[in-house]
Amino acid sequence: MFITKKHIARRSFLRGAGVALGLPLLDAMIPAATALAKTAAVPPPRFFGGFVPHGAAPGYWVPEKAGPLAAELPFMWKPLEPFRKHVTIMTGLHSTSAEPPPGETGADHWVAAAFLSADKPRKTAGADVYAGRTIDQIIAEKYGRETLLPSLEISVEDPGSGSSNCGEGYSCVYTNTISWASPTTPLPMELNPQVVFERMFGSGSTSEERNSRRKRNQSILDSVTGKISSFRKEISAPDRSRLDAFTENVREIERRLQIAAGATTAAPENFASPPGIPQSFDEHIKLMFDLMTLGFQADITRVGTMLFARDLTGRVYPESESPTLGFHGASHHGEDPSLINQLSKINQYHVKMLAYFVDRLAKTEDGDGSLLDHSLLLYGSNMGNPNQHVHYDVPHVLIGGNNGKMKGNRHLAYPTKTVPTGNLLLSLLDQFDIHQDKIGDSKGRLENI
Repeated sequence: MFITKKHIARRSFLRGAGVALGLPLLDAMIPAATALAKTAAVPPPRFFGGFVPHGAAPGYWVPEKAGPLAAELPFMWKPLEPFRKHVTIMTGLHSTSAEPPPGETGADHWVAAAFLSADKPRKTAGADVYAGRTIDQIIAEKYGRETLLPSLEISVEDPGSGSSNCGEGYSCVYTNTISWASPTTPLPMELNPQVVFERMFGSGSTSEERNSRRKRNQSILDSVTGKISSFRKEISAPDRSRLDAFTENVREIERRLQIAAGATTAAPENFASPPGIPQSFDEHIKLMFDLMTLGFQADITRVGTMLFARDLTGRVYPESESPTLGFHGASHHGEDPSLINQLSKINQYHVKMLAYFVDRLAKTEDGDGSLLDHSLLLYGSNMGNPNQHVHYDVPHVLIGGNNGKMKGNRHLAYPTKTVPTGNLLLSLLDQFDIHQDKIGDSKGRLENI
């Protein structure tokens, strides 16, 4: 048998007509007879941070005991049961960075920016905003230099939608984004999946070209069809299957984007939705997660964040088991058991959407495992029981193997009002071989992480 060391570069693109199509990891990118762990094709780590406001329904999310997860997860986390070997639920954490500054009251609805920085934002409604640099951007600085997009920030709720106007002396930017490149540089979160798609794959140099192609119902892949055909002849049968599956996923997403762009259904009067965005939250968030999966798969980006909802949102989720109750209204349940139950159903629905993303990652091959094996996802809130706006005992979950660095199937219980969320963020940076003495309100690192 003749073996050569000839291989295709990991950062391979097929180019044509304004398109740069990143490819998934293929066997042909690994030098022959070389162990994966010793090559440049070692799957890079990926990070995702997802934030949801308004805390969680008390009694529906905390496991009964610390240690290995029980056979049945708490109601809120049940959608994650198929992935339990990659799931670590954390309880008892204290989001001190989301609490009002000393001597002041209120304002804790305007500090989503603290979620990934553990740093209390400066109280200002002017241009002199100041918050902490977020861990997604710290990770992107190390791992995003080789990718088309160092990081991808997305949202599924319009800053100009039915949420309350910002107030109490705080700029709207603190609740409109959870990603900050520096303490003074907030990053906008993209709402429109069409824009995300074009940033990832290209779509012509002018708006006229993009509109013309959409009218012809022509895929961006058509411009590289010849190159794909030629490329397929040089790779193995398994690689051809992976490439075919990848290109079909791209085509399916573009088809759905075209449907969304042509939708004429009127948006609810209390929730304006820009053109081109699916009217259904369910379809919108799944489409965004599909795009994030493609970004990870093609190594277009290795870092992503998502704002699931904005503070004070009155959004209703028809696809949930609580289809008529607005999110913020449900969070002020007045300790009424029936209303707490309704809030728990909204909480579970959000986790169900997260589980959709986890499932996509788990089913996507990546080197010697799956994207889920090589990723670490953080999902959580900066409130515990939202009825009284408490910021201790806040829900957080970690999902993914992070290239073997992260163990799952665990409940890590920390003493209440004792361990700041900054300790978690500092520990997560360690997971990505980024070692700092402090971040935000951290006092040290989490035990047993």
